[in-house]
Amino acid sequence: MRNDDIITPEPALDSQPETTRRSIRRRRVGRKRLLIAGAVAAAGLVAGTGFTVQNAVATQERIDATAALNATSGLRAEQLGAYRGIAEAKAVDHAEDTITAANATLAAVDGKVDASGLAASVASLSEYRTIPLDDLVERTAATKVEAAKAMEAAAAYDAAQAEAARVAAEELAAANTPDGARAFAAELAASSYGWGADQFQCLDKLWQKESGWNYQAYNASSGATGIPQSLPGSKMATAGADWETNARTQITWGLGYIKSAYGTPCSAWSHSQAVNWY
Repeated sequence: MRNDDIITPEPALDSQPETTRRSIRRRRVGRKRLLIAGAVAAAGLVAGTGFTVQNAVATQERIDATAALNATSGLRAEQLGAYRGIAEAKAVDHAEDTITAANATLAAVDGKVDASGLAASVASLSEYRTIPLDDLVERTAATKVEAAKAMEAAAAYDAAQAEAARVAAEELAAANTPDGARAFAAELAASSYGWGADQFQCLDKLWQKESGWNYQAYNASSGATGIPQSLPGSKMATAGADWETNARTQITWGLGYIKSAYGTPCSAWSHSQAVNWY
């Protein structure tokens, strides 16, 4: 501190001579004017710059908020990076599972439906570990859609096959009855050989005598088998591999045999009446 900054206490006015008292008063007034002038100058500076205490507080708050935001943004960036890494790992696992399931679907629908769309989708995932995340997710979803379509089409195919098998089984069961066998024989004799009702009457009598129109008939003494009593029964395999279980196969073979051996069912019947066999 400089010497001129030290304010020396002044003696009480009442103990001083008049001239001295006036001098002291003048000095006090001068100091007050200086203090007032300094206050006015400071007020002018504040007013001139527009700066206030409130502005200072608000500015500091903005600085603090910005710093906090920057810190939060850095943390969020780290979190987002971690989340993306997790998402990529899950996408790869999902793609692997989807490929495995899709290949199983391809094997299941092979020979049933056109699964070329599914095969192409699986191929698009062949480099699944290096495909960008968004593309990988999209391709995986598309592959699942194709797999679902293939399975749906295969299910429809299986249902159609099952229905066809059911109908065929019902038709076979009906044809394997004596009445069903007669109906089939009459139709085939007319459509394939031009034999009408008169010839069918002879055929009906012939096979009624031989087997009773029973496709399971078997002559233990001779080995003759089926409705036409083929000897041996395996000859009927030329008409179909199911000759043991299908009356229509037996009838098809039997009509062909009659045609080749006797010409007509009535000729075969006449021979049977004469010698007891045909």
